[in-house]
Amino acid sequence: MKRGMTSLSTFPMGSNLSSPWALRIRATTASESTHLVQTLTGAILASGGWVLSRGASDTGVINMLFEFERQHCVDIYTVLIAVGLELSQGAHVRFTELCQCTRNLMQECGHEIVSIDLEVPAYPPERNGRGAAGPS
Repeated sequence: MKRGMTSLSTFPMGSNLSSPWALRIRATTASESTHLVQTLTGAILASGGWVLSRGASDTGVINMLFEFERQHCVDIYTVLIAVGLELSQGAHVRFTELCQCTRNLMQECGHEIVSIDLEVPAYPPERNGRGAAGPS
């Protein structure tokens, strides 16, 4: 784990202990959690990844564990932004490192697996039914 990065860290996951690309990411969104889970799942699958687990709690916290081959890192990074996730600066830095490293070493590492453990506290929908409420 890098010091000073509370929203993004590496963590060991089963057989991926040798891979430095097992990331724990926290992000925020103003999107409704159920819609975001569905949209993000479809986008990850369409971008070459696979979802191992997903869900949203009653309080709106989204938890998703997904993986992808490193050769798809730019697509996955783009998907996370496109669905409306607001990643921390640390998450952006780590994803940039992953994408640059992969681009420079595509022959050697393009088929390695990246694991992402994503947690997103979503804002609850407004009670008047007019959509998601963001921060004031």
